[in-house]
Amino acid sequence: MLKKIRILLEMIKFEHTLFALPFALMGAFLAGRGVPPLATFGWVVLAMFGARTAAMGFNRIVDRKFDAANPRTADRALVTRAVDLWEAWAMVVLAALLFLFACAKLNRLTLLLAPIALGLTFFYSLTKRFTWLCHLVLGLALAFAPLGGFVAVKGTMAGFPWVLSLGVIFWVAGFDTMYACQDADFDRCTGLFSMPARFGRNGAFRLAIFFHLLAFALFLATGVLENLHPIYFLGIACTGVALFYQHLVVNPRDLSRIQLSFFTMNGLISIILFVSSWLALVLEAA
Repeated sequence: MLKKIRILLEMIKFEHTLFALPFALMGAFLAGRGVPPLATFGWVVLAMFGARTAAMGFNRIVDRKFDAANPRTADRALVTRAVDLWEAWAMVVLAALLFLFACAKLNRLTLLLAPIALGLTFFYSLTKRFTWLCHLVLGLALAFAPLGGFVAVKGTMAGFPWVLSLGVIFWVAGFDTMYACQDADFDRCTGLFSMPARFGRNGAFRLAIFFHLLAFALFLATGVLENLHPIYFLGIACTGVALFYQHLVVNPRDLSRIQLSFFTMNGLISIILFVSSWLALVLEAA
């Protein structure tokens, strides 16, 4: 059983929860201008775990035939039969139920928004079949994280800093466009859609730079509009360095360090933004 759980967690890249969870907590902390009640904090964490697990499991299920044909993904658990299809579906259903239950324990508006957020994450997994805007759809799905955290605390969308969610959209679209460059040729040959398949690797990297510049400006605007303590802007400066470093170590001709760019730097960015906003709120209250 423990071995199967480890395989399932590896299949959904559980560690990548770091991309979205800090933004959900950031939204929750901004809503209460500080640390939310412990129960609320716990339900937000469980909701994010459930939503991401369901979304990634669904993605692996619907993409399993493409994964089998792609040399880069041919060793994934559903392809090698390390995980049976019914086990993957069971995980998706249970994770979705956990997400909905956690949202129900928060407040009515969070529960009402939950099916929209979950449906959007499922919809993303199908978008590569018909649009190269799929990277922006993924960004939109993750943009629900800070909104969900905010609503979980306040029970209303009034006062939510929408520039934060806009920043998340373009941040995610940027790094997902870069990551998709690995499969540009495969996508083009199999009729799948992506920005690298549509515009080539060079064009995709230029778009990724544009998206990240927009994201940086929107994260900066979040601090200005929320009147956060100057320490938040130190975090913004670190975010800018991390974004620049991504584009320094990976380029259209050399994708060998894409994992460093995709996971390490982007996980760091989400943590930096959360921690700097948390510290800003602590110092504001002091």
